[in-house]
Amino acid sequence: MPVSVVRFNLVEPGADSASLGARYRAAVEMAAYADEHGVTTVQTEEHHGVDNNWLPSPFAFAGAVFGATRNIAVTVSAVIGPLHDPLRLAEDIAVLDLLSGGRLVTVAGIGYRPEEYALFDVEWKRRGRLQDEVLETLLKAWTGEEFEYRGRTVRVTPRPFTEPHPLLLVGGSSHAAARRAARLGLPFFPSAHLPELEAYYKEKLTEYGTEGWTMMPTQETPLLHIAEDPDRAWARYGQHFLHEARTYASWQSGDIRSAVRSAATTVEELRAEGVYRILTPQECVAAGLDNLVLHPLAGGMPVEEGWRSLRLFGESVLPALGA
Repeated sequence: MPVSVVRFNLVEPGADSASLGARYRAAVEMAAYADEHGVTTVQTEEHHGVDNNWLPSPFAFAGAVFGATRNIAVTVSAVIGPLHDPLRLAEDIAVLDLLSGGRLVTVAGIGYRPEEYALFDVEWKRRGRLQDEVLETLLKAWTGEEFEYRGRTVRVTPRPFTEPHPLLLVGGSSHAAARRAARLGLPFFPSAHLPELEAYYKEKLTEYGTEGWTMMPTQETPLLHIAEDPDRAWARYGQHFLHEARTYASWQSGDIRSAVRSAATTVEELRAEGVYRILTPQECVAAGLDNLVLHPLAGGMPVEEGWRSLRLFGESVLPALGA
């Protein structure tokens, strides 16, 4: 049975508050539906100050999802560590871990948009050192014991539900990220299928005498939409996928490697590329993918079309795969 993921970033270009509020509520209802139909994970993410209303508060969204579900995990991929106060982040994750009974997965990255650092008046050049401090602080804070933090003794409560601590992975596509994960004995989450970086991480685990593991995207991890008539869906809704693809492309420099990377400038190019795919339920079952990542509200997709895709996924795809 493949891993099944429903992804939400709540993008809606030009939305007013009523429309965006309806989208947020629909996403929580979709998460509840996904939970009832055996989907493994809700995935969400963090970006700030984006004109198209990209979700900036993934932990607030995760809390809403946990309140509406019983089994599904929520992966925050990724929280931009240096933009957060380490002690408050430790508290927020601990509360969500308690609330959910251990269903929160946090991937900590350093981001790739200097504009986000400027928004929070955080120095871009210090992001590596700040990330080290964040990760080290989280691990100390979750013990419930006193520790030294910025020249003073502090203690963070409550302790999380999960022992020894909530699931925390280090994300990234650089050697520095792999070294950071190995040094701290944390799992590593490469941002793309990068076996050479995984090998480097394992070398560093041996060097540091720590233990860890890798959660790496498969070589083929397309973002999916399910429709009875893919040609019609591409014609009507392809612009939403293209909007997201172009937004990502505008953020990624040459040294950023991502599983969601597109060079397409038209809907036709995007369809041919295969990063985003609209499949019939039968095509999705036959694709043989190890990871099924459904993106029902991609790029401002109309909510009703998102529901159609999700229901086909839950009622026609997952049962055929044995969910």
